[in-house]
Amino acid sequence: MKILLIGSGGREHALAWAISASPLCDRLYIAPGNPGTAQCGENVVIDIADHQAVASFCKLRGIEFVVVGPEGPLVDGIADALSAAGIKVFGPSKAAAQLEGSKAFTKELCAQFNIPTAGFGRFSDAVSAKAYVAAQGAPIVIKADGLAAGKGVVMAETLAEADDAIEMMFAGGLGAAGAEVVIEEWMIGEEASFFALCDGTHALALASAQDHKRVGDGDTGPNTGGMGAYSPAPVMTPALEERVMVEIIRPTLAGMAERGTPFKGVLFAGLMITAQGPKLIEYNVRFGDPECEVLMPRLRSDIVPALLASCDGVLDAVDLRWSDEAALTVVLAARGYPASPEKGSVIRDVEKAEALDKVLVFHAGTKQTASDLVADGGRVLNVVGLGKSVGEAQDRAYAAVDAIDWPEGFCRRDIGWQAVKREREG
Repeated sequence: MKILLIGSGGREHALAWAISASPLCDRLYIAPGNPGTAQCGENVVIDIADHQAVASFCKLRGIEFVVVGPEGPLVDGIADALSAAGIKVFGPSKAAAQLEGSKAFTKELCAQFNIPTAGFGRFSDAVSAKAYVAAQGAPIVIKADGLAAGKGVVMAETLAEADDAIEMMFAGGLGAAGAEVVIEEWMIGEEASFFALCDGTHALALASAQDHKRVGDGDTGPNTGGMGAYSPAPVMTPALEERVMVEIIRPTLAGMAERGTPFKGVLFAGLMITAQGPKLIEYNVRFGDPECEVLMPRLRSDIVPALLASCDGVLDAVDLRWSDEAALTVVLAARGYPASPEKGSVIRDVEKAEALDKVLVFHAGTKQTASDLVADGGRVLNVVGLGKSVGEAQDRAYAAVDAIDWPEGFCRRDIGWQAVKREREG
């Protein structure tokens, strides 16, 4: 089978690594890919925003299956265009992708189908939004309704911070994403990432993970797309995972089907584990990044049949096996991230890190010049360690980070701290 993978980040390198290992994959193309994915298949230059161009490429090369990595093309309807052209695609329709494309859409779905989530209000003007904040008090969470590349959430600890965030969004600071704003109660608890493959009717839970959104050690500084992650997440016990399936995932699938927009693909639930139980923070309609970089190394089953089953409506016949080992990834980011990352600096000795035992390096924002590997984005490399415990995986990941020669890069030094603390106390 010839397969096309859409995307260019660390998530796509991890997916390319897993897909290329499948006996079902005869040839893997990645559009546009990165220097890391080039080791797993053939990078191709296609305008992924031009859905007809993607479909034409698939017809020309005899591609039978397309896996869409990032959320943008899904929200824009690439799955619909490929399906209409008779090409099987992993990822939800444009209508179903609203679960990520519009936070207001998801909050209203939760309200209709009694899915536990934070209390909220939705607003299309600054005056009413500020009045709501004044009535609710701080701390409070301000979210742009649309896609904002991980920058559309402000955790406002004061009323002044909330008002500034509202002003910024309605003034166009996040473009069209901030045309409508969702304001939520500040939930107390521990965050976790929960993934489930879905075929419109059935859902198959994947391994749990936990990421670190704040840029600085100790969960300080602005939110990012994610500075690191680990799997499994000790907070997600088997009993808690079952609650998430019963109270959140299955009602969502049933609700989407009832609305006439069945969800097929991977459902990524960002959760807050509160004193009352798990509550939905938000949905994403694709694999998490950097969570994908710790899930794929732990997956012992072939990923391709599971992705195909999601498309074909037969997930109930699929069972996945996971390694008992833990995986932890540290994101190496370019100086200036998340505001204005500096591009072009040379990265050396990645191969030294990759040569270490139980270490993988996934590329996210790199570019290969004639002579050097250089930084070409904000989050640049994902350095993964595997081990018998999260602590052992952490040690391996940071040893690999320290083997890489990149003075212009930085990382958090405390990825996995909650799990490591649990291990030491347990």
